[in-house]
Amino acid sequence: MSATVPRRALHAAWPDAWLLDGSRTPFVDYNGALALVSPIDLGIKAARAALAQADVPPDDIGTVIVGSMAQASFDTYMTPRHVALYAGVPVEVPAHMVQRVCGTGIEAIMQAADATAHRGVDVALVVGTESMSRNPIAAYTHRGGFRMGQVEFKDFLWEALLDPSCGCTMGDTAENLARRHDITRDDVDGFAARSFARALAARQSGFFADEISPVISEAFARDGLAARGIWLPRGIETVTQDSHVRASPAEVLAKIKPAFGGVQTGGNSSAVVDGAAAVMVCSGDYARARGRAPLARIVAGTVVGCPPEIMGIGPVPAIEALLAATGLALGDIDRVEINEAFGAQVMACARTLGLDEARLNVNGGAIAIGHPLGATGVRLALTLGRELRRSGLRRGIASACIGGGQGIALLVENLAAEH
Repeated sequence: MSATVPRRALHAAWPDAWLLDGSRTPFVDYNGALALVSPIDLGIKAARAALAQADVPPDDIGTVIVGSMAQASFDTYMTPRHVALYAGVPVEVPAHMVQRVCGTGIEAIMQAADATAHRGVDVALVVGTESMSRNPIAAYTHRGGFRMGQVEFKDFLWEALLDPSCGCTMGDTAENLARRHDITRDDVDGFAARSFARALAARQSGFFADEISPVISEAFARDGLAARGIWLPRGIETVTQDSHVRASPAEVLAKIKPAFGGVQTGGNSSAVVDGAAAVMVCSGDYARARGRAPLARIVAGTVVGCPPEIMGIGPVPAIEALLAATGLALGDIDRVEINEAFGAQVMACARTLGLDEARLNVNGGAIAIGHPLGATGVRLALTLGRELRRSGLRRGIASACIGGGQGIALLVENLAAEH
């Protein structure tokens, strides 16, 4: 761990907060079958599916916390409220939006745990949703008119990947880490090939089918409100699985041109996708009163800053601070999910931590599955909880780097595992 990385971390722990269950939509490639669907409707779909999967009546929800990044719908201001209302949550229940870039979904889960511990909430609905395809072509300076030579419309999605504080795109930050850690193109392609292979194996085993709710054309109706819904393109009746997961051996990935002048390409970086995920976070009293066995206990979470030009190293100080605060060692952690924003970035984190890649992203990661920004953290936590249950293992950490220079990490525990 470099001495230049700050260790001043924001930490919280919860003695009795639980990840009950959840669900997600398929994650579908940019400009694919979900490209025209509002992120609000993707969020409603995931919320309804999670409520059904967890067998939680909407009337039981005490708060709704939604994570999303882009202004991808004209009614974006209403995102958390509309997700709540069209999921059937009582009108009186409040809802709010969370934004911590790629750490948004984990932050939303942490806030839900806070709500169960300190704000009298029995069960919180947490939703992460993102339409990368609907990111706008935007202009920010024309409210007062168009001055000669200053007509400027830009691709919001592309421009948002630049951090002007350090003059680096997000891809550049991964290249910086590759140089610092002597990570080669072959290394990154090999890591990406393993991500694809693991995700493909998880699909073939049925692991993903149990967390994915197929998307169909359907209306979301509620008395007194205007109808809204999801309408798939003509000829597509249902979307059942992640579209980017495919066989991608290293020799095929090696043929793809560099995207940022170094080791990163479109094949070994996170896939640009649309999708949503949702989970229920509840108190222990709620789970016990209903005889439910949650996926995992939400133990603690940490967020910390790091230099913007190497923002991808953020999981390292976040995980280190989390372990220090909980008195655990990395060897005590059975499974680790680090969001695969870029292959070199995850490899730099693993090398710095001394993390055995056999415990890392064992069902594949965002290189294969995709990274819909606000939804990713929710998927990581859901997948991690399900993996701990499937494998009978005890502890797991979900973590992500964050554009601008932050890292976030969440510790969960499967108490059903043998000690």
